[in-house]
Amino acid sequence: MPTDIPLGREARTLPGVDLLWSGRVPDHIADVLAQRHILDRDESTRLAAFVRDADRDSYAVAHVMLRRLLGERLGQAPDAVTLSREPCAHCGGPHGRPVVPGSPVHFSLSHTSGLVMIALATALVGIDVEGVPGDPGIVADVASQLHPKERAHLAALPTEDRAIAFARCWTRKEALLKATGVGLNEGLALTYVGAGPQPAVNADWLLADLPADPGYTAAVAVHRTMSAPASQ
Repeated sequence: MPTDIPLGREARTLPGVDLLWSGRVPDHIADVLAQRHILDRDESTRLAAFVRDADRDSYAVAHVMLRRLLGERLGQAPDAVTLSREPCAHCGGPHGRPVVPGSPVHFSLSHTSGLVMIALATALVGIDVEGVPGDPGIVADVASQLHPKERAHLAALPTEDRAIAFARCWTRKEALLKATGVGLNEGLALTYVGAGPQPAVNADWLLADLPADPGYTAAVAVHRTMSAPASQ
């Protein structure tokens, strides 16, 4: 399947990541809505519950394309792929990391207004894409909850550079928290991913920024293997 947004050689060769797919929702929505019958009951219920067309369309592209990619990887029909969730690593609730039960394939998806990204991997993985916030108040409010080093980095930047640096930090953090299975249940100040041009080095996880359309930032996190040392 074609990748609509070039993701770069470094991202595509990240150890443990088998496939990165990205697409613009308007380019796929007509085809995807014609294939929505491949969604399971829970997915179909969620799709029908959206009030805004833009939210419905992003969800539809993300989940139909995920099923197609998983089906291709597992040698199954897309509608035969069983999706479930592990217990939350933070509280034990039924809203943890999404999985295909019994499969060695790990996956993660993210969608925001107009863009979808999906990662398949042989190790635990998380992916996130977000729009760069245009409201300085949002940046200031959420940035106050970040790791102290990230807060200090953002505070030292010129005002016009803070939004993109914040968004870069946020997508790294959300990708990592998705991969660990705790999601945003964990305090944002506990994990350090960095807000600078390069992600912070993590002993257990590889982090990489992904190319995205102007006005967006994206990142992927994958669990390190024995062949992936902590030096980046």
